Parts: sequence; structure tokens; C-alpha cells
Amino acid sequence: MECLLGLACKDFAIIAADQTNAHSIIVMNNEENKLFKISNHMAMGITGESGDTTQFAEFIAKNIQLYKMRHGYELSPSAAANFTRKTLAQHLRSSTPYMVNMLLGGYDTNSKESGLYFIDYLGSFQKVPFATHGYGGFFCMGIMDRFHREDMTVDEAYDVLRKCVTEIHKRLIVNLPNFKVQVIDKNGIRDLEPLTAKKLQAPQ
Repeated sequence: MECLLGLACKDFAIIAADQTNAHSIIVMNNEENKLFKISNHMAMGITGESGDTTQFAEFIAKNIQLYKMRHGYELSPSAAANFTRKTLAQHLRSSTPYMVNMLLGGYDTNSKESGLYFIDYLGSFQKVPFATHGYGGFFCMGIMDRFHREDMTVDEAYDVLRKCVTEIHKRLIVNLPNFKVQVIDKNGIRDLEPLTAKKLQAPQ
């Protein structure tokens, strides 16, 4: 029932994640943070089993930082995504699989390019211009396909996500009122204004 949304453009990647923490039919929290800082220029949106998400995201982040300490430079987003996929695939074939789905967004300071990587709990992996996870994504792929452009500005990409979240609030039976949004570019990672039901339903 959780939802991740992501777009990659020429100079940045932007990721939105719902903030609902639910157990069975009970909503525990509407302010859960599902976006994790992996390095100075990489962030990961992650959904799945509650314990697995935090543990796996922190495991990846700490190993990438360890690599930087040992070698003196950070992994590129592409290398980090491949390492993440390999780790997930290895655990899938062990007695301790992680049931998590991810969107990893980053900016490569060497090539000056951004990237968005789709990874699911089965170890599927693909670099994509836009992607979703969860039921909410069923209503968003058409919107992203219609409006995504490689030369978009941050404001334009944010507006596409706003259209997606509005459609989720309108059509999805599950209540996902709050979405946290982060953009990753050459300046690092920064939060944008959250997309909330209260804000989107307010008269313009």
C-alpha cells in the first residue's frame, strides 16, 4: 500500500515517498520518513517490511561510507545502485531476505549527470527516467510519461509529482495523505515542501 515516485532529469533527480506507517488496517503514523541519505549526492526511497527498510537502507549507507573511507572517493550513483542490487540478490538467496523496494536517485559529480534506479525485492534493476513503486504508481505512470522531459527544471518536476499525488488522493482507496519530497543535484540533497492532502485540496 506504500508508494514511491521518482523522476530523473539532466541536472537532478527528485524522489517522493508517502509517510504513512500502517499495520494491517491500523494507521500507526502519518509522518514516517522513507527517504534515506546514502551519501552527499545520493538518496534512497525505500518501502517494504518496517524492520527491513531501515536496516537495509542503513546497511547500504554505512557500506558506501566505508568504501569512501578506504579508497578516498565516493561510489557513483550507478556503482552504488549495482552494489545495492547485488546485496539484495545475495540476501534473497539466503535465509535472511530483505522484502524491500527502492528508488535510488543520485548526481554523479564526475560525469555531471543525474540518475534514477529502480530496484525491487527480487533484485530487478534498471536505470529509468521515471519510476514508481506501490499501488499509487498505477495512476502515475501515464502522467509521468506525458509530462516528463529531460530538460525540466526542479519546479516543473515538482509540479509533475504534485499532479501524481493529486491523482493518488483522488483515486486510490487507501489514504496516503502526506508525501515527503527530496531533490538531489550538484549541491547535494535538499527537502522540498511536502505534498499533503490539506495543501493540495486548498483553494488556489
